[in-house]
Amino acid sequence: MLIRHGIVPSDTSLSERVLAIVAEVAEADEVRTNPNINLYETHLVDSIKMVELIMLLSDRLGLEISPAELDRDQWSTPEKIVQYCEARMTS
Repeated sequence: MLIRHGIVPSDTSLSERVLAIVAEVAEADEVRTNPNINLYETHLVDSIKMVELIMLLSDRLGLEISPAELDRDQWSTPEKIVQYCEARMTS
């Protein structure tokens, strides 16, 4: 499935939507095929991109995420970000 620039079909799962946003910010589709890739160690994401990621997740998923909540380890892989968003959406 090709997802570009924030256009995600409404019938996609939360996981797919989060991964699409992570891939957009990281500018790498690899995050979809390797959800355990460390975003920081591979330099796919830095602190500025992480703030952008938080803003996009907030805007597109309706989550209220403060950069102060950011735990670098908790947000180090696409899978961990998906888990965080799933937990926030169900709480």
